[in-house]
Amino acid sequence: MPKKHTQSNKTKKRTGRDLDEIHADLIKPVKVAKLQNQLLDEDLPGRGQHYCVTCDRHFVDSGAKAGHERTKGHKRRLHALKEKPHTQREADLAGGLGVDN
Repeated sequence: MPKKHTQSNKTKKRTGRDLDEIHADLIKPVKVAKLQNQLLDEDLPGRGQHYCVTCDRHFVDSGAKAGHERTKGHKRRLHALKEKPHTQREADLAGGLGVDN
């Protein structure tokens, strides 16, 4: 019998928001405050009260969130968010579109 088709690890992983979406949220202080002060939600870990905006993750308690903020993954995400996200206009200009020569 052939093997069953199983999901790869790439598709099993939790899909989060892209960096450009998070960057758009971080430049709006009202949006950041709304994400950090969410209403109680029984379906989310920690009832939605411990949220990392840069990584788009909920945590069980403040200790877990503080531990996460010391990890290499969180620091790499912060470093990646410091860069300006690429736009379609930049891609078109790099390809030579929109330039009259």
